[in-house]
Amino acid sequence: MQPQTGTFMKPTIFSSLKNYDRETFVKDLLAGIIVGIVALPLAIAFGIASGVTPEQGIITAIVAGLIISLLGGSRVQIGGPTGAFIVIIAGIIQQYGMQGLMVATILAGAFLILLGLFRLGTIIKYIPYPIVVGFTSGIALTIFTTQVKDLFGLTIDGAVPADFLSKWGCYAHNFGSIDLWSTIVGVGSVLIIACWPYMNKVKYVNGHLSALNKLPGSLIAIIVMTVGVLILKSYGLAESVDTIGDRFRINAALPSPEVPALSWEIIRGLFAPAITIAVLGAIESLLSATVADGVIGDRHDSNQELIAQGVANIVSPIFGGIPATGAIARTMTNINNGGRTPIAGIIHAAVLLLIFLILMPYAQYIPMACLAGVLVIVSYNMSGWRTFRQLLKNPKSDISVLLITFFLTVIFDLTVAIEVGLMLACLLCMRRMAETTQVSVLTDEIDPAEEVDFEATNLEHFKIPDGCEVYEINGPFFFGIANRFEEIMGRMPHRPKVRIIRMRKVPFVDSTGMHNLENLIQMSRQEGIHVILSGVNPKVHEVLMHNDFGTIVGEENIQPHINLALQRAREVLGSL
Repeated sequence: MQPQTGTFMKPTIFSSLKNYDRETFVKDLLAGIIVGIVALPLAIAFGIASGVTPEQGIITAIVAGLIISLLGGSRVQIGGPTGAFIVIIAGIIQQYGMQGLMVATILAGAFLILLGLFRLGTIIKYIPYPIVVGFTSGIALTIFTTQVKDLFGLTIDGAVPADFLSKWGCYAHNFGSIDLWSTIVGVGSVLIIACWPYMNKVKYVNGHLSALNKLPGSLIAIIVMTVGVLILKSYGLAESVDTIGDRFRINAALPSPEVPALSWEIIRGLFAPAITIAVLGAIESLLSATVADGVIGDRHDSNQELIAQGVANIVSPIFGGIPATGAIARTMTNINNGGRTPIAGIIHAAVLLLIFLILMPYAQYIPMACLAGVLVIVSYNMSGWRTFRQLLKNPKSDISVLLITFFLTVIFDLTVAIEVGLMLACLLCMRRMAETTQVSVLTDEIDPAEEVDFEATNLEHFKIPDGCEVYEINGPFFFGIANRFEEIMGRMPHRPKVRIIRMRKVPFVDSTGMHNLENLIQMSRQEGIHVILSGVNPKVHEVLMHNDFGTIVGEENIQPHINLALQRAREVLGSL
């Protein structure tokens, strides 16, 4: 199928509902219910880990999930809060408070909409893979680090330090305060989630996947550990295990819409974090949609998907939510359970809303150590350590980008990591392009058998006349190669009377390249050297003409191929 990129603001739901039937609805209904159940513990865990309340995590999954399914460019994308945002959200709240997070999320939503409107959805795909793996693995390690205190029930006086190294130093100093019951709950939760696929042996009933098998391990761990801790506490045991209710006041009512106060000072301070949220959201949502395409054999509209993500991130904070994006795990759960249209995503949001209104008060009994166990598994799955290890076998430049992005994410923050990682990747890309551009000097003859831009009737070798040199540029003529070209010509031991510059293999020329070319022509003219350009392709020719090169070098000295350029060189030499 072809991507739907031709029409402005055409959500996929419209095309999905054509030929929609009862069978498809039943599949979407079942998938939506299951995804809603899967999303529940993750939304609570992501909300708490981000520094907000558990209900804010669920509200994000409801509001953003609904909007992304209604307006998105993918048939099966499921949106909501994800682990990738935990670090950046916690940092914004710590520095700017909840109002700052609202402003940053709304700004990020606006940036995402602009990316979609300007058809820049495909640009996100060009972000180097080592950067994506580097900051994703770094986020995973950071998430794990934030859960150590709750996982082992450590008693720490005051707040846990914010930075990575100080945090581990604090843990080491206070590890003697480990709580046995919290550790049992936390480690037990990790084991249940990790072993659940293997523990559930009853996979099929009457040829169909059993309902028990479809339940996520995280939900099973929460149910088992919550009930277990309640029973133990009724007998006077496990009193030291903290629950959500010990730290948060649960409110099962939908909040009233609230628009944050905006000022230029606030916007300027939150501009960089907002860009980080937008870039991270765009990468994760489009990566999720691309993976889904490969499974269901479809093609998503990346620009429409970015617009939907943008609208979701503008509306979500107004209702108390946090940043959201497409979630790979929930999207794959949707696909694996039969979801094939955005209706499944809408049903998933409806299921979460019902759970929120009816069952949310019971969330207060969930142990914090159990949620820490859920996030430990999330961080492990997110780490991609096998991919990380594989990338360490790549060229040194890729390894450098990977490790620098990873350590900057862990030691500093995601904003710095993405900025520096992209800058390094761009510099390395330019260096590679410069290395691929070759400059050769011909002073004897040219073999027409190797040419594609000569007259086919002329089969003899092209003899380069005495007093003429031919320089051939093979590759882009941009600022990375322009200076090197000047250096090569400057090192030539003698000065010809005519200098032919072959540009048949130059796909583009930038402003620095044109500036250096103009300087070369003027310097050559001062030295009495006549310059002829050969084989300029139409695109480059148009750029040169737009910058008055017809006047600088003379239109008669811009020839379409080498035999005419050599003919022009002979005319010039004959007139000297």
